[in-house]
Amino acid sequence: LFALSLPFQFIPYSKHLATPDGQWQPYQEANFESLRSSGRPILVNLTADWCITCLANERVVLSTDTIESALESHDVLTIKGDWTNYNAEITTLLNKHGRSGVPLYLVFPASGTGEPRILPQILSKDVMLSALEYAAKN
Repeated sequence: LFALSLPFQFIPYSKHLATPDGQWQPYQEANFESLRSSGRPILVNLTADWCITCLANERVVLSTDTIESALESHDVLTIKGDWTNYNAEITTLLNKHGRSGVPLYLVFPASGTGEPRILPQILSKDVMLSALEYAAKN
């Protein structure tokens, strides 16, 4: 495990992932539908502190200048569901999209209608940029 984690020690990383608002909003099922009607694209990041894939994606893709700029330029609302300690609302959202665990990345269109784009568990900048652009235009 130490050998696998060593490369990540040298990659800059922000635990809270900067966004245009300065931080990710926590996922709350009660207000999610009202956020969908905001006219902004939404990126939902379901993650956990113990999830190595989640941490790698956050360091290598989500916290990069390229993605942070895209989030800002497309006025993306960012929501983070922390499943480190079991959370029933996050479990329900995972199950709704056919997943039994994290990571799960959902990109909802700005129109507030339609299904989200489900991104792969291992992210790339190109996949993320494409999904954000699509969500901003739809």
